[in-house]
Amino acid sequence: MKGLIIYKGKYGATRQYAIWLGAALDCAVEPAGSEMKEQLLAAEYIILGSSVYIGKLQLRNWIYRHRELLAGKQLFLFLVSGTKPEETARLTGYIKASIPEDIYKRCRCYFFPGKLEFSKLSWSDKLLLKIGARLSKGSKDEISVTDYNDVKREHITPLVDALKHETDLLKQ
Repeated sequence: MKGLIIYKGKYGATRQYAIWLGAALDCAVEPAGSEMKEQLLAAEYIILGSSVYIGKLQLRNWIYRHRELLAGKQLFLFLVSGTKPEETARLTGYIKASIPEDIYKRCRCYFFPGKLEFSKLSWSDKLLLKIGARLSKGSKDEISVTDYNDVKREHITPLVDALKHETDLLKQ
């Protein structure tokens, strides 16, 4: 099966996962907006990768613009965020609020942990994060401004395994 990975993020974690997936699956990796229409048409499956910013997928506008080209394609979506991957209800809520329902229903979704390097944030993102941390203080959803990096290659394994399994089924 011929695949294509389209991704959009802000600070590099989504790009890193996309590169690792491209190498593991031997498929092209393109930042959203640099892909060619021919690539989308030729792909049998498309992996969409997006970070979350203020509860919305960075890739949402791209998905709406390319909705027709995604029709009939096998779709996989990986989400990278500071929300823990186990918080599937919250993460699924971000997806449902950001993309058309018909696309969501056709996507197999995977949640990958991200990273926070406070010193590398834009001044506006630093401000928003500080405000969010202050407003959430003491709540069960408290936001931290502490640096972390949980971007690891092993997080892509479930998605890689699922695609390899599908490819094997088609060969039979």
